[in-house]
Amino acid sequence: MITDQIQPGEIFFPYASERRKAVTTNGRRLVHYTRADAAINILKSKSIWMRKASCMNDFMEVQHGLECLAEAYRGEAGADLKATLNGIFNGITGDLERLFDGWQPFLRRDTYVTCFSEHLNEEDDLGRLSMWRAYGGTTGVALVVNTAPFFSPSDALRAYSSPVAYLDDKAFGQELLKLADHIKAAADFVRALGRETVTAYLFNAFKFAALCTKHPGFREEMEWRIIYTPAIEKSPHLLKEVQVINGTPQPIYKIPLRNLPNENLVGIEVPELLQSVIIGPTDYAPAIREAFESLLADAGVDDPASRIRVSDIPLRV
Repeated sequence: MITDQIQPGEIFFPYASERRKAVTTNGRRLVHYTRADAAINILKSKSIWMRKASCMNDFMEVQHGLECLAEAYRGEAGADLKATLNGIFNGITGDLERLFDGWQPFLRRDTYVTCFSEHLNEEDDLGRLSMWRAYGGTTGVALVVNTAPFFSPSDALRAYSSPVAYLDDKAFGQELLKLADHIKAAADFVRALGRETVTAYLFNAFKFAALCTKHPGFREEMEWRIIYTPAIEKSPHLLKEVQVINGTPQPIYKIPLRNLPNENLVGIEVPELLQSVIIGPTDYAPAIREAFESLLADAGVDDPASRIRVSDIPLRV
């Protein structure tokens, strides 16, 4: 039974709602694996970079998500969803298709992303070996952060967090069927939202499904993304710059780690956001630890030494 307490997100974003509940129930945090030089830049500039999805090492993921969505929408799951929606608002799926198709080129070429992973409590001392191998290089650092700002209802940044789903075509179809089932169960509630509002929710459901679906082989990453598509929603707070990354000039956006209490965004300044730092397998751990103690102190973190751990995984780097 649908009650007055249900939230639209539980209906239109069932996978994300389940993952969010799992993170909060289990007291998990999020973690950003990167190289020491990139972590230093985050702490010094008090900002996080968002890179174009097309410039990231796994740029084909957007194509994978779009292909999974198209295949499922053309199949049995899509037919069920269309019948459900059109039974509530006649012809609404045509509105949705035109809207999504019109914006699809921008999702491919004008989406900016920054990535985190779910951090398990048992990883506090060692980190995750596969992530050190993939993202750490010879001087890897993991920044473990508190989750509250990721789940904030604020629209201040126009950048939104979402878990990544690790799906093939068949599993994606099951998620689309789940969306249809949630809408059926809440049909009266959905109808009361109004056609325009429901179309907007569905567009965002399709957008995040396309941008946050990866091949099942990446499942161990347990990734969360912050997504920004300025052509759709422009933020007054994110800062665009051109940077050279691995020899390639490219536009980026910076998320300033600055609270905006008047816009209900708090907890993103370094002393509040950063829970701990894990220094990955390296030959230079003592020097890197000393450097990060100084950086954390400069960023206003109390007792910085207590927040730093050194992984002793015997990984040859």
